[in-house]
Amino acid sequence: MSFDLVLFGGTGDLTWRKLMPALFQAWRHCKLPPDGRILAVARDERSDDAYRTFIKDKFAEVETAKRPSDDEFARFAQLVHYRRMDLAQPEHYTGLKQWLDARGADVKVFFLATSPHLFTQICAQLGTAGLNGPDVRVVLEKPLGHDLASAQEINRVVRASFTESQALRIDHYLGKPAVQNLTALRFGNALFEPLWRRESIANIQITIAESLGVGTRGDFYDRTGALRDMVQNHALQLLTMIAMEPPAIGDATAIRDEKLKVLKSLKPFTAETVARDVVRGQYKGASVGGEKVPGYLEEAKVPVDSHTETFVALRTEVQNWRWAGVPFYLRTGKRLAARDALIVVNFRPVPHPIFAGITGANKLVIKLQPEDGLELHLLAAKGAGTNEPLSPVKLDLDFDKAFAANRVGAYERLLLDAIAGRLNLFVRSDEQEEAWRWVEPVLDTWRNDSAGPKSYAAGSWGPPSSSALIARDGFVWEEES
Repeated sequence: MSFDLVLFGGTGDLTWRKLMPALFQAWRHCKLPPDGRILAVARDERSDDAYRTFIKDKFAEVETAKRPSDDEFARFAQLVHYRRMDLAQPEHYTGLKQWLDARGADVKVFFLATSPHLFTQICAQLGTAGLNGPDVRVVLEKPLGHDLASAQEINRVVRASFTESQALRIDHYLGKPAVQNLTALRFGNALFEPLWRRESIANIQITIAESLGVGTRGDFYDRTGALRDMVQNHALQLLTMIAMEPPAIGDATAIRDEKLKVLKSLKPFTAETVARDVVRGQYKGASVGGEKVPGYLEEAKVPVDSHTETFVALRTEVQNWRWAGVPFYLRTGKRLAARDALIVVNFRPVPHPIFAGITGANKLVIKLQPEDGLELHLLAAKGAGTNEPLSPVKLDLDFDKAFAANRVGAYERLLLDAIAGRLNLFVRSDEQEEAWRWVEPVLDTWRNDSAGPKSYAAGSWGPPSSSALIARDGFVWEEES
């Protein structure tokens, strides 16, 4: 299969930090279809060779294992081309069409690695230029909108030029190997499905923690905040994967139908429940590892009176027969104690303990980053007899070791799926809009709340009220257990 992959925003951070390294890894692993071209477009005037030099220099900033040798890059670079485009000029899209039509690849993929405010303009221009035939796919990088109305407007413009199956809304968390294994864990094994319900599970925790601050992205982040940046997309997508019902078949439509049902079943927020069940925080300066790090209000391009949240913790429920009464806790933040992304399924304790000193219960920890794998926590006796106290032990599956030869990174997987037309790991427009609909009452409540976010020290696990939120139900966050 021949393909042309066009990267709008070809000189931007996303392209050189994520997309080009992912494409190189796919090429290195012989997974990229051999008859392909990669075309980067941007406003600058450059030759193909000048752009290739630019990308080669940027590879020095990615992790060592993902850097090409000189010989590897020379061969990979033959796939890479560059074209200057002013995205507001219709004639530039006409020129792009002529460049693509000259070869007539089987598949054309347009990846919009630009500022989101350009999405509607690019999609409309692609449609006008006739770059929306059945052999075309357009990939939209988050954030998709700032609220429900803006998301619906983006989807309206996209649908005017592309069908739903042509519009691939990317959430790179869905490309992580551990997330892909959630469906295999639940629906490919007889072990867990009988336990995957309210009778056996006490609570589920989803944590996406970052140890770094906003860095140079202060202006973007201040317009976005943790709720929009992480909860509305990544965290909710993880929740749907955990809570969905078994699809009738394993195709994209059936899977996304079940995920949508979960989003529609989430307990809606009111102003009263936002005050009770949602915690927002903002990091302040502190000494972390012997180094003084700035607070959010001291970061570059952040207003000194900003009320933007850098931390969110919330409690919700999925209101259906499987999950009724089971609390789901979602938590994300900047400048936390560790870089960690995990899902913790806490099972209920045994109904009648016969062992002395039994404390705790079984849990399943699904690790997304920095490690990638599963931990099943059990209780076992060191000696014989019921008078012996039980001790925690764990079964640890390291996906990187178990599947080392076949590991594929998140963006590598998603780019390959976009080229191949596999839709399972992309978000459908009704999913996206339903997620916005669910978080909007939180945004509306905060907009009318002059108190602002609670402070927490950089290097901590967020405001104390986050621990109080989960303690109210008699539980603790994973790192406190």
